[in-house]
Amino acid sequence: MKFIINGFGKFRTFLEEVQIELKKCAWPTRQELHESTIVVIISMVMLGVFVGASDTLFMWLLAWVF
Repeated sequence: MKFIINGFGKFRTFLEEVQIELKKCAWPTRQELHESTIVVIISMVMLGVFVGASDTLFMWLLAWVF
């Protein structure tokens, strides 16, 4: 039983420390978040197009060779 009580105390201490550390974080503004999201979406679309084109090219090359 003492182990459970100690566990809850340590967990509470952990959560308090997390809250303190989160207050130290520099959170992005809405504008920065929006811009970063757009960059990520565009990057993922470009990566998807590249992977799709590479896959199609290699599929075509393998069909031509074999």
